Amino acid sequence: DGVCVHLGGGFHHAFPDHGAGFCLINDIAVSIQKALSSRMINRAAVIDCDLHQGDGTAHIFKDDPSVTTFSIHQQRTFPHFKQQSTIDLELEDGAEDEQYLSLLSGGLDEIAKHGPFDLVHYQAGADPYVKDTLGGLALTIEGLHKRDRMVVDWAANEGVPIVITLGGGYPESITEIGKIHANTALAAIEAAARLNRHNA
Repeated sequence: DGVCVHLGGGFHHAFPDHGAGFCLINDIAVSIQKALSSRMINRAAVIDCDLHQGDGTAHIFKDDPSVTTFSIHQQRTFPHFKQQSTIDLELEDGAEDEQYLSLLSGGLDEIAKHGPFDLVHYQAGADPYVKDTLGGLALTIEGLHKRDRMVVDWAANEGVPIVITLGGGYPESITEIGKIHANTALAAIEAAARLNRHNA
């Protein structure tokens, strides 16, 4: 259907020679490199909306012009030594829905300038949530849902297949993390219908 949600994965802190930040193997990079080497795709974009910069992914693809890496993340948090993505958008502590979504919208416009792409990998981290115990941003559950819809709608409008990993999320309430991840999946289901209409 042009849309895939993987309920695990998103280990964007892993480097080629070592793991970091709860991540052992960078499955995002492995899957994209496999698709490139088998000539399934020629160009890919990584849209990383986890609280933390996708430093491992940025490092792996830093010299690969076929992959555009984008990360929108809290500035003052792990990893403390940031890598250079193609596009990095850094947020101050306490950033809320409106600021985040406005910055993301402009970021998506910038990503489009690097296209066209054959595949988008979206890292839909839940940890920008206001009640996350390891984070310092202040997005609401509805704000995160709007974020998800913004990214998957962008991919659908571009006519690009999208793979989604759920990434981190550390609130005290299991119910809240479940709601955030479920909303990501719902946004993907809605996007699949639009993408199919686009390709019809």
